[in-house]
Amino acid sequence: MRLLERMRKDWFMIGIVLAIAGAKLEPSMGVNGGPLKPEITVSYIAVATIFFNSGLSLKTEFADSRLHASACVFCSDFNQGSWWK
Repeated sequence: MRLLERMRKDWFMIGIVLAIAGAKLEPSMGVNGGPLKPEITVSYIAVATIFFNSGLSLKTEFADSRLHASACVFCSDFNQGSWWK
């Protein structure tokens, strides 16, 4: 039971070790043009996932104030831009 608790606690580190071991055993999976397409997955999907996870970890009060501020900036920019037409 102690081993299972330790694995649940350190699941991320175990996953990293398994990913590194898999890359050592089969390096052709991660080459450019390979089945994982790292030129696409790293540059777009990984970056989008990191920003999405960062957004999920924001406190709701902070997120609400940021959304309100960005909406105000967008509206004021839109309104001022339409003055000159």
